[in-house]
Amino acid sequence: MTMAAAVIGAVLTVFIPAVTRQLLDKHIPDKNFGGIVTSLILMAALIVFSTTMAYIRVKWGHILGVRMEFDMRAEFFGHLQKLSFNYFDNVKTGHLMSRISNDLNQIAEVAHHAPEDLLISISLIVGAFIAMFQFNAPLAAIALVPLPLLVAWGVFYGGSMRRGFRNVRKKIADINSSVENSVQGIREVKAFANEDEEIDKFDIVNVSFRAAKEKMYGIMAVFFSVMTLLIESYFLVVIAGGVILMYMGKSVTPGDLLAFVLYIYFILNPIRRLVNFAEQFQQGAACFERFTEVMDIEPDIVDRKDAHTFEPVDGEITFENVSFKYSQSHEHVLEDVRLTIPAHKTIAIVGESGAGKSTIVSLIPRFYEAQQGVIRIDGHDIMDLKQKFLRENIGIVQQNVFLFDSTIRDNIMYGNPSATEDQLIDAAQQANILEFIQSLPDGFDTYVGERGVKLSGGQKQRISIARVFLKNPPVFIFDEATSSLDTESETLIQQSLERLSRNRTTVIIAHRLSTVKNADYLYVLNAGRVVEHGTHTELLEKKDYYHKLYTMNLF
Repeated sequence: MTMAAAVIGAVLTVFIPAVTRQLLDKHIPDKNFGGIVTSLILMAALIVFSTTMAYIRVKWGHILGVRMEFDMRAEFFGHLQKLSFNYFDNVKTGHLMSRISNDLNQIAEVAHHAPEDLLISISLIVGAFIAMFQFNAPLAAIALVPLPLLVAWGVFYGGSMRRGFRNVRKKIADINSSVENSVQGIREVKAFANEDEEIDKFDIVNVSFRAAKEKMYGIMAVFFSVMTLLIESYFLVVIAGGVILMYMGKSVTPGDLLAFVLYIYFILNPIRRLVNFAEQFQQGAACFERFTEVMDIEPDIVDRKDAHTFEPVDGEITFENVSFKYSQSHEHVLEDVRLTIPAHKTIAIVGESGAGKSTIVSLIPRFYEAQQGVIRIDGHDIMDLKQKFLRENIGIVQQNVFLFDSTIRDNIMYGNPSATEDQLIDAAQQANILEFIQSLPDGFDTYVGERGVKLSGGQKQRISIARVFLKNPPVFIFDEATSSLDTESETLIQQSLERLSRNRTTVIIAHRLSTVKNADYLYVLNAGRVVEHGTHTELLEKKDYYHKLYTMNLF
């Protein structure tokens, strides 16, 4: 529909100078009042209809672009949800945000504007020159001469101007990055009293931006001044050519000359569209290439064709000769790990930093997949289970707690969006966070800020524990990052952890001695291997690696 409207609008526009020519050369000299009125009404009708076509083209063309962008963004975001941690480990969030917003918008703009602009431009230019050659071939030939020069200037020098704009956009990105880093690290900036250093760093990118923009405006001034000269000269060439032909007695009428001036006026915008088309198309093609680059990435963790579920889930977990290394690493993080986590027991995994503790618990819900060995839950190979089923039955509180920039209610309800108000309150109470929430003016509807910045570390952890209480999974994984918490917060978290661990399989990456003492069984890791296992008392009696960690307080 938009293409048809574009063509019809272009054709209608071509007829306006033709009617004007007939009005001046025929009806006015003949004093044909009826013809004059008819011509004026016809011109008004042509303007109204061409305006209507422009309305249809602009409205539905942009609606088409919006719908394309909507579909592509939904497809892109849905595809991102399928990709594993491996992909997100190696890509910057800002790049993804740029692709899902700027790139898709550019693709949609090109997809509906470029064909439309090309069709309108060609239709108007070709139609105008066909009409001009029919009216007066010599004058049309004169009008054709400046056209290549105008297009050439727009294409070649306009490219320099657009490259200048791209350079300015890069400098803007540098400024945004500088501001983002400074704002996100504002606590460190003030803690080290480095405000002057941050201002100096910002001045560097700001001066670079100013220089790039001044250079770009210099190029732009040359481009538009010469383009204006060529456009004004275009009118002068046509008028001068018409006057000379009239002086020489050639058959050029005042109506011809006015019609030609109108045609030149009408084809200037199409010329600008053609000048911009190549650059617009290149930008759209580059954006589309970046879009397909992500869409072509196949998830490296997928369900097998015969993946299944089972009921009930007791939560016994076994690792059988499991070895793992990250995709960008040549060294194994885990090697030949064998361990058993009995159902409904609390197991602590201890070891020095980098021993592989977090990697072990990341393999259980298949955030990553082991290169060797088998991990089983209740005797079922997790590779044979559906990912959704597996993760629905595992609750996780990570070391770096993430809270969404929303309310406390939304963050807790994320564990079970269909939970009732009573269940929400009970989960908060079980996590020892209800009293704090009720002390807030807005209670559960209090906004936590970006990444929970308005809350303390202990409050964030207890909210994340409440989220797991609401989910109520048979398997619970807790990266107990309590080392930076005060004694009161640690006590509250330990109490909620004890409640949460009842009647469910609990795997804890231990950072505090109190957790180690309360665990039913311990596995000790060193350089990716299980070097010891047993109860806290048994391991101390061995006076081996665990004893060293314990006495030196290295975990």
